[in-house]
Amino acid sequence: MFTSENLLRAFDQHRSLPAQRPAFTELARAEILNADIVQHRVDRGERPLGYKIGFTNRSIWPLYGVTHPIWAPVYDTTVIQLSGEHASVRTVDYIEPRLEPEIVFGLKTAPASAALPDLVAAIDWYAHGFEIVQSIYPDWKFNVAEAFAAQGMHGALLIGARHPLAQLADPVAQLARLKLGLALDGEPKAQGVGANVLDGPIQALAHLVTELSKRDAALRAGDIITTGTLTDAMPLVPGQRWQTVFESVDGQSPPLHGLTLTIA
Repeated sequence: MFTSENLLRAFDQHRSLPAQRPAFTELARAEILNADIVQHRVDRGERPLGYKIGFTNRSIWPLYGVTHPIWAPVYDTTVIQLSGEHASVRTVDYIEPRLEPEIVFGLKTAPASAALPDLVAAIDWYAHGFEIVQSIYPDWKFNVAEAFAAQGMHGALLIGARHPLAQLADPVAQLARLKLGLALDGEPKAQGVGANVLDGPIQALAHLVTELSKRDAALRAGDIITTGTLTDAMPLVPGQRWQTVFESVDGQSPPLHGLTLTIA
């Protein structure tokens, strides 16, 4: 059941694994499976572009039974740079898809360390994005090891307008203070702040750099990293229209514009 081939086949065929399956809880084995899937995808022509960090929002850990963040690659086949503030996705392209509003970074250099000043120096741009996450495990019932093995539940990453990080006077604090509202068909559904993701998006990036260094891995110039959902992940159903709005903080205009996503 838990082989890289079986997991990748489930994603490719847009189907769930059986609800009754052998127990799988070994995180070390999950990392090996994740790496095997990456190699399979590279072998068939996909190109990793960076990483998604998952479960950085501690407030939703009890909802999914997890206790720490995970990460997984994003690919040239899953990353979409939007030309405007509107996008659409089809639910049939994913398995039990959910929506996560996030902050995304692009690196101009490899970070010298996980220290916040080194990360600020390494970041080229920041953007608001939507990650489409999906679950090959029925009803989103899984543990951390299973989520890690399943490519961090990544489906797609839609990236809005990119902004130079240098335009922020204090990027660590300003991104941590970001306030975002998420609405469905005009009705408010959730609110989130940048601090929800491990105290801030740049702090979430620090976590990834630290974890990769423990595995003799590192980020590279040009990598794209999405730092985790600011709200709970919202189930997607055809006909929905989701919209995000950034609120002013301390009387200042928000540095980002919201996005609109139509579900087909």
